[in-house]
Amino acid sequence: MPNGPIRLPVVARSCALLLVALAAAACSGPSPSPSTSAAPPSGSPIAGASATAIPSTGPTVGAIEHATGATDVVLRLEQGGGFVAPEFLATQAPSFTLFGNGVIVFQQTPTVFPQPDANGVVKAIPWRTAKLDEGQIQELLGFALGQGGLGTARESYIAGGIADAPDTTFTIRAGGIDKTVVVNALGMDTRGGPDTVARAAFSKLAARLQDFDQGGSIDSDVYQAERSRGILSERDATPGVEVLDWPWPAIKPADFKAGANDGSGTGGPIAPHRTMTADEVAALKLTGIEGGVQGLTLRGPDGKAYSFATRPLLVDEKE
Repeated sequence: MPNGPIRLPVVARSCALLLVALAAAACSGPSPSPSTSAAPPSGSPIAGASATAIPSTGPTVGAIEHATGATDVVLRLEQGGGFVAPEFLATQAPSFTLFGNGVIVFQQTPTVFPQPDANGVVKAIPWRTAKLDEGQIQELLGFALGQGGLGTARESYIAGGIADAPDTTFTIRAGGIDKTVVVNALGMDTRGGPDTVARAAFSKLAARLQDFDQGGSIDSDVYQAERSRGILSERDATPGVEVLDWPWPAIKPADFKAGANDGSGTGGPIAPHRTMTADEVAALKLTGIEGGVQGLTLRGPDGKAYSFATRPLLVDEKE
């Protein structure tokens, strides 16, 4: 656990008042009951550790309605798509999530991306976690709905985009608004247009959420997941690459099931996958894989070689 108090950057009070007032006026709803407890409630998304409480920078301003459950997604940012390897798509994950109880789970923006080792294994950057009080939740939601542009956004900004560029997806469930906003090629704009102002607002919100802890200067804890997604695919053995023994006596390669390729989004990843417990991931006997791992080569009980990858699951994710 981090030592000592931590503090978010102070947002100008007048700006916060204006943003929250605008969002509250546009999206009226019943006021939540403020919570000032620094300890995470039961059912916290943190497994095996308490979320670090971030001291409040001031009293609650305004009252933007939001759910308060430990698995309720209130604000989320995720990026994906474009031309990438299937294994990468299967391990794609939200880079920022605010849950209703104030717990945030996020990935730090790397200055250097993880590189594969001699065996092609890549250890992903772990998620971090902390806890906001109700005043901080209100300020962040006011920013997202106001300066961040989500309050007035339509659901799609894909038309006329770049086919091989990733999409940025925002989810907002607050202030009477429940929608997902998909923006193609955010930050890669090469020309003006009617959405220039909106895209600039989305970029501002994405920049804040993608660097929420300001390069690690704000204390947080490593997110310890209770469940992970394991992705398995048959492959040819590569000369010189280490092949690990199959570590799960009770699990067979056939237990990894492919998702439905019907565009419904309900079947999980298309690649064969399985929900893994923390003990099953630990059976790999690898260190530094709290954020997941890609590129492992396993020798299955059937004698075949398999590529294996895993990433943590958040508490709201089914698989």
